[in-house]
Amino acid sequence: MSETTTTSVLRGSGAALLNEGDLPLGAHFVDGAFREGASGTFSDIVDPATEQVLARTPLGTADEVDDAVVAAQAALPAWAGRTPRQRADVLNAVANRLEENADLLARVESANTGKPLEVSRDDVGQTIDCIRFTAGAARAGTSIAAGGYAADHLSVIVREPLGVVGAVTPWNYPLLMGVWKIAPILAAGNTLVLKPAESTPLSTLKLAELTADILPAGVLNVVTGKGSTVGARLAEHPDIAMIALTGSVNSGKYVAKAASDTLKRVHLELGGKAPVLVFADADLPAAASSLRFAGFWNAGQECGAACRVLVEASVAEEFVDHLTREVASFVVGEPAAGDEVEIGPMISREHYERVQGHLARAAEQGIRASVGGGPLEGAGFFIAPTVLVDVPEGAECATEEIFGPVITVETFETEDEAIRRANAGPYGLSASVYTENARRAIDLPSKIDAGTVWVNAHLVLASEMPWGGFKSSGYGRDLSAYSIDDYSRTKHVMHNHAR
Repeated sequence: MSETTTTSVLRGSGAALLNEGDLPLGAHFVDGAFREGASGTFSDIVDPATEQVLARTPLGTADEVDDAVVAAQAALPAWAGRTPRQRADVLNAVANRLEENADLLARVESANTGKPLEVSRDDVGQTIDCIRFTAGAARAGTSIAAGGYAADHLSVIVREPLGVVGAVTPWNYPLLMGVWKIAPILAAGNTLVLKPAESTPLSTLKLAELTADILPAGVLNVVTGKGSTVGARLAEHPDIAMIALTGSVNSGKYVAKAASDTLKRVHLELGGKAPVLVFADADLPAAASSLRFAGFWNAGQECGAACRVLVEASVAEEFVDHLTREVASFVVGEPAAGDEVEIGPMISREHYERVQGHLARAAEQGIRASVGGGPLEGAGFFIAPTVLVDVPEGAECATEEIFGPVITVETFETEDEAIRRANAGPYGLSASVYTENARRAIDLPSKIDAGTVWVNAHLVLASEMPWGGFKSSGYGRDLSAYSIDDYSRTKHVMHNHAR
């Protein structure tokens, strides 16, 4: 694989993304107010596009988690006692406040993560939509109807809050994944303690700051710090009823083990390596155009990214030509460089070096890049948008989650082979099928072991529809009314009315 990158990084013209006062306080948010960290140690928050330190946030301690849980417990009875409509009114007020500050939130997110403003604005828009949908869904339960299922007895199903929920959110979508947890947890009547990713806490803290006068004190608490300390304490805490995590498979395994000692519920949204099946009868230019978005959105730092293409051998060369042209047209750059930027940097130096390692090992195995193939020069953690071709079955780059701007292309001969290879990996989060054969389009998704299967599309989400995986991709569902069910418990109340 030769490095064929001709991409350059579009740099900012000197205009800053942030104004004075835009960043939140570098502190925990507990019981409705910011609190300085007790440990005296901090994490530097680095802009991955420039490698400049933006802010510092405290490394939380187990005792600080305990304090946040106490605040959440104190707030629980009053919050759980509100009607669904009353909680929905509060959530809608939160959505309105975020909408009023949408530009600010997008700029904070881009500065912290390096995302192009296009991506951050989309994140903020989806965040607001998720809150509004969840507020409405909380007012219309999914339980079966009350009725006489035993003679002379009336059965009623009641959905109750679980209690205090712990949440751990990832670095790739700090605000959006935060709200995917916050909205249904609060809508169901719970209170929560949330740990954002150590490297990307700023938009979550900004949300807490912006809504401090709307959410009752103690309902939402944010403790920053390391997963090994803050996340571990949340997972093992005896007074937390459930731990919800979006993160890596290894993190999910750790949380599930730690939670088992107290038999708390666990909700895991973990990794993915989405197979994309492209058949010879597909609209190949349209499929390539679709994957330009679905494989490289957020620089491929996306668990549902269309990162593993299996294309029918008879059209592989033609499809690769289309895909290569699409990927070669990307504009890579700093978010401050303007709205034309489509792809930003990797989130950190550690992750940048990890992605580089995958590309280097692929080259050693004789795998070729039709475009891209390596890092880009200058400051920031930039990797050229890459398409790897001539990828053999079972290659590391096609089975392990790279989590960067990289698509691999394999070929298959028969539909049965395509299905077998799509299901061969450990993940089961998402997949897609590109075909113009109507019968295949209807039949094939049922044979693919993934929580979401798209047909002639990929990475299209709706707040009304559930998101979550099978196998090593975890369990539980974000989005949709099912997410509210995940964060509540079912009680059966039976009345004897015999006369």
